[in-house]
Amino acid sequence: MNRPEASDPTHPSRRNVILLGIGAFAVTATPVSLRSRRVLTRRRVAVMGTIGEIAVVHRDPRYAHQAIDAAIEQLRLVDRTMTRFAASSDVGRANLHAATERTSISDMTATVIEEGLRWAESSDGAFDPCIGRAVNLWDVTHRREPPPAEDVQRFAQRGLYRRLDLDAKPGRAVVRFTDEDVQLDLGGVAKGYGVDRAVEALREWGIERALVNVGGDLYAMGESEDGDPWKVGIRSAADPSRIARTLEIADEAVATSGDYLQFFRYRDHRYHHLLDPVTGAPRVSSAHSVTVTGHSCMTADAAATAVFGMARSQAEGLVRVRAPEARVVHSV
Repeated sequence: MNRPEASDPTHPSRRNVILLGIGAFAVTATPVSLRSRRVLTRRRVAVMGTIGEIAVVHRDPRYAHQAIDAAIEQLRLVDRTMTRFAASSDVGRANLHAATERTSISDMTATVIEEGLRWAESSDGAFDPCIGRAVNLWDVTHRREPPPAEDVQRFAQRGLYRRLDLDAKPGRAVVRFTDEDVQLDLGGVAKGYGVDRAVEALREWGIERALVNVGGDLYAMGESEDGDPWKVGIRSAADPSRIARTLEIADEAVATSGDYLQFFRYRDHRYHHLLDPVTGAPRVSSAHSVTVTGHSCMTADAAATAVFGMARSQAEGLVRVRAPEARVVHSV
């Protein structure tokens, strides 16, 4: 999750790396006789530190807006519960107290932590939801030079995910940190979970065709308003104003991790926000973005974060083992 001040709708700050082609040719592509039955209702909202966009295909725009309201509430619920920037959230309370006492959390936060820990184990710590202190140290949206090397080294090769104890009993989930350097940061997985919750809310309203995009974590339900798969454009890492590749998807999630939106430059080197738990510093990579598809957005979100910087074959191998239904579809 992002800082509250990063929620400016005109400047999404984290991984806003997927552009949508929602209904761009709806009028010309859809026969007049069908337009009244294929209305695309869209809403944009500032949520989770970025911009969320929900598009629903339904014959009644008023009903569609009610369904969108329900989806947005789920996104806001996940944000309130899992942001690390509020002391009252599950994550905020855990970060304040779990190093000294068992701290209760909601079942949904436990679900997200479990997913993060599974990816941490599968990736040998390339994904680590417990490096919040290192993330705070680098704070690339505000820094102008790297932190002292000794401060960075403190978080290198720590495997901090192994220092979090989770008891996920339904209705009685608790966490305990066994190392004072553990601090939760669920930003690499919670946004995808929020998208999945929003999609489920739409389904509960009987919506079958929709698209939910939150800062680059996206799920496409069914088909677009013209009866074709949804078209999703992936931004070019070299020039984010351009589209590098277009995907056509239906009933599938997409997530992208990239190093070219959140960073600072120091002495001709770019320091980005995707940290490597092995070094405690921004991950060194010849690629600047990776895109993963999957059956759930939480899976795609975690996978894209975990495999960023890996060689394509290594990334595909990890995804194949951890989430066989997911695919690495783009890496540049």
